[in-house]
Amino acid sequence: MNKSAKLLLVLIAFSVTGLFAQAQSASSIYVVDMIKLLDEHYKTQEQKEKLKADAEKAKEEADRIIQSRNTLIEQYKEVMDQSNNPAAKPEVKEQARNDAGQKYQEIQRKDNELQSFEANTRNLLQQRFQNFKNIMLEEISKLATEIAKRKGAKLLLDKSGPNLLGISSVIYSDPSMDITSEVEAEINKGRPAAKAAAPAPATKSEVAPKITVPMGK
Repeated sequence: MNKSAKLLLVLIAFSVTGLFAQAQSASSIYVVDMIKLLDEHYKTQEQKEKLKADAEKAKEEADRIIQSRNTLIEQYKEVMDQSNNPAAKPEVKEQARNDAGQKYQEIQRKDNELQSFEANTRNLLQQRFQNFKNIMLEEISKLATEIAKRKGAKLLLDKSGPNLLGISSVIYSDPSMDITSEVEAEINKGRPAAKAAAPAPATKSEVAPKITVPMGK
């Protein structure tokens, strides 16, 4: 074999080796959509249902405070009418004005109680979900890492959200590099069996419950 042929074979060998190395490198990088996995996790749905139930209880308590405030407002109007009644005696008017001042202060306290209750409830529910989300993202990250390692990954990237520059960390990835569906399938292995829902009583109409805590009136 002449020198030219040998040189050609060497060049071909290096080219094949380089292509093989590139293929190996490409297959060792995978991506996953963490937000999708969090949103579609059965535990997330369960947590949202719990928060929804607690928000409904909070709304009932807020409605109780509002009703109490409205009662005070009606009482305030009555004593104000007495204080402005031209036929009433001066001492009756004076007492009515004093009563009106007390009722007004009670109304203000109820307003403050309502605002404080709603703000505290919103913050509590938001903090509970934030804590839950942090725990779940850590759990999902560990599972995604295990799956990626089993596939021989050297690098796993999250393609779900923007980075510090405001753009996605992954501009493009081949679908074959996305292991989101594999991680989701692994997650669903732990999903508890669905319980049969009890039949709802027949009603003429149903109103969908509000999920959010009521805002200020």
